[in-house]
Amino acid sequence: MLTDVVREFLQKPRLARLSTIDSNGYPHTVPLWFDMEGDDIMIISDRNTVKIRHIAVNPKGAFSVGGDTGDGGGYLIKGELSVEEDPGYEWTKRLTYRYEEKEQAEKDIEDWTT
Repeated sequence: MLTDVVREFLQKPRLARLSTIDSNGYPHTVPLWFDMEGDDIMIISDRNTVKIRHIAVNPKGAFSVGGDTGDGGGYLIKGELSVEEDPGYEWTKRLTYRYEEKEQAEKDIEDWTT
């Protein structure tokens, strides 16, 4: 369970890093966008990405955010990752508008959903 301090920190649209474990046992770390759904950290990714394939084999992973210059600290959250079915248009829209201006977000959403 996340503390209120961590939850507040995660409300800002910071770039996060997700680490999964590859087939040789090494970390595979990628930058990504995220948002919160209660205490769950949500991302959107194509099912054919390396990180999603890693999660299917080994759900252990880590999520880090912050720690950049002027960011006011950072957090590392370790746990079991899961892959949900299609997040739907509303979730894609919500995440994209969190990080991009309206015009760019609309263009990207159109590209991703057609």
